[in-house]
Amino acid sequence: MNTPHVVVVMGVAGTGKTTIGPLLAARLGVPYAEGDDFHPAANIAKMTAGVPLTDEDRWPWLDAIGDWADGRAGLGGVVSCSALKRSYRDRLRAAAPGLVFVHLTGSRELIADRMAHRQGHFMPTALLDSQFATLQPLERDETGVDVDVEGSPEQIAERAMTALAALPEPTAP
Repeated sequence: MNTPHVVVVMGVAGTGKTTIGPLLAARLGVPYAEGDDFHPAANIAKMTAGVPLTDEDRWPWLDAIGDWADGRAGLGGVVSCSALKRSYRDRLRAAAPGLVFVHLTGSRELIADRMAHRQGHFMPTALLDSQFATLQPLERDETGVDVDVEGSPEQIAERAMTALAALPEPTAP
């Protein structure tokens, strides 16, 4: 790739964004940014308490991620971000045109099982239903790919790489 993509690894909680994102970044030879690190403390506190975030809670978070992604234009990068709604992805693209989305998908049962077995994460399994209710899958006019989360992290990352390779080269900034 002459001009690396800036990739947003998206999906509901528990799909493996924090696991797949760094694997993808390593394969692409670009930096990875953990989307959760862009949340203000108030957002983390709400989610830890099992309270879903409002759009107003999310705007500053999305803007911070968009700023990071814009700074990586022409250089490439991978960032995790749930990006559940089209309006969230539109906001990210407004800050960083040319973003590519890797939507990690899977059954509610598989994702709930993975969430039940992870440790040290602030997002409780109780919020999974609200995540699925909020999710608006990628639309045809959005540059991105859907990647099933069945299998090992390495298998998922390989599927993502194969799907990304089929996308057109990004245009230089």
